[in-house]
Amino acid sequence: MNSNKVLQVDSVTKVYGKGDNKTEALRGISFDVLEGEFLGIMGASGSGKTTLLNCIATMIKPSTGRVLLKNKDVSSLKGVQLADYRGQEIGYLFQEFELLDNLTARENIILPLSLHGVAGHQAEQELRELANRLDITDVLDKFPSQMSGGQKQRVAAARALISKPSIVLADEPTGALDSKNSKVLMDMLSAINKEQKKTIVMVTHNANAASYCSRILFIQDGRLFHELRKNIETETSESFYERIVTVMAQLGGGSANVL
Repeated sequence: MNSNKVLQVDSVTKVYGKGDNKTEALRGISFDVLEGEFLGIMGASGSGKTTLLNCIATMIKPSTGRVLLKNKDVSSLKGVQLADYRGQEIGYLFQEFELLDNLTARENIILPLSLHGVAGHQAEQELRELANRLDITDVLDKFPSQMSGGQKQRVAAARALISKPSIVLADEPTGALDSKNSKVLMDMLSAINKEQKKTIVMVTHNANAASYCSRILFIQDGRLFHELRKNIETETSESFYERIVTVMAQLGGGSANVL
């Protein structure tokens, strides 16, 4: 793995409300993500993990602290620079797919390229490669209402990847999928991470999904609670899964709290 830092989260806080109504969603979180890493973020509902992901995605601004992508402070970006950052540097994979119902799979996938003026023939070439890799060639001309949940999420993954972003952010990507389709999606994300050295940061409740990661940060009450690293050379996903479940039990007084 490359030792270059793609992402640096530096003392990030996020406070909502004031006075008696004040809620501290994030309380000074700091960590780095290396190029080619597959990082998982876990924690109970309300722990701050989605808030953290949204700060990285520039959907919300931190109250204090900085988020740096490739050494650029993204919280200072505005206007065109911000739009370019979101469209070219980040791929975002949502739990509920967020596909546009009136567009075909093909149109949904190439939308980010269309918005940034990429030529049609180049977009089509990128699309073909991704469609083959994600096994969605047969649904490219279908609308979301004609697809299964697994197909929708693979189409959404293609949309997140087509602009070749520096980092892919995934928010509970298996949350709306059954166990079979969850495994298919995680196998594909893992392959993309390993073969293309694509950096992925994934928020998940799911210990099975998390076992595909190379490192996991556990968040509790807006702070880092624990960190696990998989021994890539010697550790199986099954063994890593057991370690994840153990920390989840400590985190929430039993894994039922975090699943």
